[in-house]
This record gives sequence, structure tokens and C-alpha cells, in this order.
Amino acid sequence: MSTTQRTTPNVWEYIKYCYWAPLPKSMTAWVENDLAGPGASWRMVVRWAIPCIILVSPMMFVPADWGVRVIMTFPILIAYLFFSIALNRVYRRHRLAQHGLNPDLINRLEREKNSDLYDEYHRKYRGEHRRR
Repeated sequence: MSTTQRTTPNVWEYIKYCYWAPLPKSMTAWVENDLAGPGASWRMVVRWAIPCIILVSPMMFVPADWGVRVIMTFPILIAYLFFSIALNRVYRRHRLAQHGLNPDLINRLEREKNSDLYDEYHRKYRGEHRRR
């Protein structure tokens, strides 16, 4: 039996993690990158689209025209995807807090990408250099 702690989840832990189960503290760095790193928004949308697709897919087997099947399923999928995109930051902030991480990490990439704009704003309107 190994005494080293894993830093990434196995398949079962990952599936549970995707749908609100917290991971052990040894995987904090992985969780931070997953929820606040590059591609985090898309990963969250895909994770939330999978259960909806599974629940809606039986409607495609209803004995009706394809137009009726599409009209039954796509409004549900589109609304579900719309809300998963609109509430993406809220979901990710909650997950970061759930794992004991700072919820403001969500904005980290945006702040890094636009740091020159923030510096210019602070210099121009506050007459000071921004503290990092």
C-alpha cells in the first residue's frame, strides 16, 4: 500500500466530483486548475449538458415525425445550456468554496489577461500604481 497521496482523481472520483462530491485535500491543485484554469467554463458546460442529454434522449425514440422529436427535445436542451452558461461562474465559485479555495480565483485568468488595462485605470483615475 502506497503512502503517497494522489493528486488527480480516478474515474469514479471524477464522476462524483463532476456532480457535486468534493475531492480530498491532496487534489486541491487539480481542483483549482479544473475550476479556474484555462477551459474551465467549457468543461463545466459539458458536465452539465451530459445529464440533460441523457434525460432528453429517450424523446428521440417517440414514434413521431422527426420534426416533432426535434421540437420536443431542442427547446429543453437549449434552455438547459443557456442556464448552464449563464450561471457558470456561480457554479464554479460554489465548487471552489466547497473545496476550501478562494472563489475569486474564477476571475484570475481575466485579471492576468487584462492586467495592463487595470494598471492603466489605476494610474489614470486613482493616481496610483495598482497593488498586486
